Amino acid sequence: MNFEIVDNCELMMEEKMEYFHEELNSIRTGMANSNMLNGVMVDYYGSPTPLKQIASVTVQEGRTLVVKPYDPTSLKDIEHACNMSDLGLPVQNDGTVIRMTVPQLTGEVRKDMCKKVNKIAEDAKVQIRNVRRDGMNDIKKSEELSEDMQKRAEEAMQKVTDKFTSEIEKIADAKKEEVMKV
Repeated sequence: MNFEIVDNCELMMEEKMEYFHEELNSIRTGMANSNMLNGVMVDYYGSPTPLKQIASVTVQEGRTLVVKPYDPTSLKDIEHACNMSDLGLPVQNDGTVIRMTVPQLTGEVRKDMCKKVNKIAEDAKVQIRNVRRDGMNDIKKSEELSEDMQKRAEEAMQKVTDKFTSEIEKIADAKKEEVMKV
């Protein structure tokens, strides 16, 4: 049976999953990843602009991020934004590009990163459950559905929710394993 409310909630849950993936990509794993800089906003001519829109980000030798601005005059602004970000990476400006070397993670930092992964995963699960709650309320308020149809719709909603929460757990476990890998 196809329920429009459940389908709409599933689409919203997929959006929450995309955000979850973006959040996880920003976590350091000891290896350089250009997605680590996705959250960096640069004050570019007075307006906050995502770094990826004004510079190319590449990875060199597995541990170094190289940021090459499309507009060389924005180099200082990019350097400032990278320094102000919560990445904790040393920023080196050589006049044409910015280099950030990702240091080897210590055991303590790895544990902190795992805690951060757990927090991001828990936040994602809460968002999924919030979508389920709103969907369940819509199902209960629906006058078009009989009592039996409401029960089936609620069961379908729970199956979708369980699918997404278990997927979040699998992805988070894989990310924690990646973080702990030396």
